[in-house]
Amino acid sequence: MQPNKIAITAAPIAPVLAERWSPRSFSRDYLLSQSEVLAILEAGRWAPSANNLQPWRFAFISRDDELHAELCEKGLTGFNQAWAPDASALIVVAVQKALPDGKEITGRKYDAGLSAALMVVQAQELGLHTHQIGGFVQNEVHSLLKLDDNHEVVVLIAVGKVAPAEQLEGPAYEREIAPRVRLSLDEIMLHGKP
Repeated sequence: MQPNKIAITAAPIAPVLAERWSPRSFSRDYLLSQSEVLAILEAGRWAPSANNLQPWRFAFISRDDELHAELCEKGLTGFNQAWAPDASALIVVAVQKALPDGKEITGRKYDAGLSAALMVVQAQELGLHTHQIGGFVQNEVHSLLKLDDNHEVVVLIAVGKVAPAEQLEGPAYEREIAPRVRLSLDEIMLHGKP
């Protein structure tokens, strides 16, 4: 059974945003098509970028790639190791820390966040789901991808088709079926009234 995770909002928002949520239960039988992969990565490529520096860099690792299992085992921490292996793919989002002249790219993480957000929205538009993974071991992922010192991994994104919540057990199942919650607009506004 699939839980209803449509956001309850104070004003109507685009359906692709209202329907987006982050499952942990992914179909073990589904692999992304080449056109799905390209659409997701293209959405990230066309994100807004300060001074058009485009500091984001992506690694796309399909579940049928040996690196997928290795990343899940060595690169992820705790709870993520239990559910992430079922995802169709992992997208690693990294950033360049400095320009070739050594000047720091100060807005790199903001830009990478915009890029990741657009990939998530594009995946949702394609009928896929994503789950952002912040629980990872930086030096392990860095090493597995053979990144140089000018790159920093920001996040991993699991992507695939959502599977029934019953595929999970215990606390993972409970989290999967729990309602989506967010702070109210009043709680997050620093100034002004919506």
